[in-house]
Amino acid sequence: MSDQQIYLDHAATAPLRPEARDAWIDAATVAGNASSIHGAGQHARRVLEEARERLAAVIDADPIEVVFTSGGTEAVNLAVKGLWWARPADADAVVLPDGEHHATLDAVEWLEAQGAHVRHVGIDAAARIRLDAFSAALPDAAFATALVANNEAGTINDAAALAAAAAAAEVPLHLDAVAAFGHVPVSFRGWRGDARGRAGLTALSVSAHKIGGPTGVGALVVARGADLTALQHGGGQQRRLRAGTQDVAGAVAFAVAAEAAEAEREAEAVRLGALRERLVSGIRHTIPGAELLGDPVDRVPGNAHVLFPGAAGETLLFLLDRAGIAVSTGSACQAGVPEPSHVVIAMGRTEAEARQVLRLTLGRTTVDADVDAVLAVLPEAVERARAASGPRSGAGS
Repeated sequence: MSDQQIYLDHAATAPLRPEARDAWIDAATVAGNASSIHGAGQHARRVLEEARERLAAVIDADPIEVVFTSGGTEAVNLAVKGLWWARPADADAVVLPDGEHHATLDAVEWLEAQGAHVRHVGIDAAARIRLDAFSAALPDAAFATALVANNEAGTINDAAALAAAAAAAEVPLHLDAVAAFGHVPVSFRGWRGDARGRAGLTALSVSAHKIGGPTGVGALVVARGADLTALQHGGGQQRRLRAGTQDVAGAVAFAVAAEAAEAEREAEAVRLGALRERLVSGIRHTIPGAELLGDPVDRVPGNAHVLFPGAAGETLLFLLDRAGIAVSTGSACQAGVPEPSHVVIAMGRTEAEARQVLRLTLGRTTVDADVDAVLAVLPEAVERARAASGPRSGAGS
């Protein structure tokens, strides 16, 4: 983490947990390639497979279903492109809700160049996927993909209902659980239900650095019997779905972070929910027109996605950064790109409003004093941003 005094961008990346750091360093001293057959290699493999088992237990999946990747983006790409290349010859449609993460959007855009036809599904004003439209778009599709929790607005979708709809339509489904894992209940086995083979929930992506694990480590959970084509080849590791020497230390640290996040999840949901409500209440009280976006109840506990009419989000981010407070205007993957949030626009807001949003995300290291500090400087920052943006009359145009 940088020298920021107050860090409210946990959704972009969470501070490394001490226990994950220690496990990472210890495992990094293990000699041997986990694919080697000598003693050192087999010891490395035992350490790796124990980590796979531990992570699988948290996700509620079988260990063999866990495929370690270099992060959430690779996991999403493996799911989206892998399901496309394994599709039946007569299926060329991809079901894609609006407001998805750019890892998914950009991967599907690439598929369009390969001949995919995209069936877009709208989200409502709270950023929730419209289940009726999602279900209607499924028949005869190659596959569908959806977020468990929106990474910007924080709104939680009904993952079980999405999976059931896909199973009923006999269409494979990928769920992006990167923003949800460690913060809300995630159950691959439970959401998959009685689905078999390629139908229903087929793949689920998660990432370590969102829950206090190291960056550069993720996983794609792939159901037994799923039809998925590998994107890289050269060794046959991990059910031949992801070739390459496996990162033993990263896998161990991910498993430790996942166990720690799950152990404290319920208590942290209560604590962070209360802190978020105090933050949002203070913002509403001191800043006229400020509005919480996303579902007010069914949302990731630490997420506050706030519209500040008349104030450019990028200006606010800069002013708060100068005050030692780290926040985000949305997805970190789009940081530095001066374009409005596609999520906010999909929620029915104007392009101008989509440029006037901040995402303040609380996490394990957030305390009451952090909220107090933000509330102390935010009103002046908003006034300065509004003054820099010109007359308020154009805020919603």
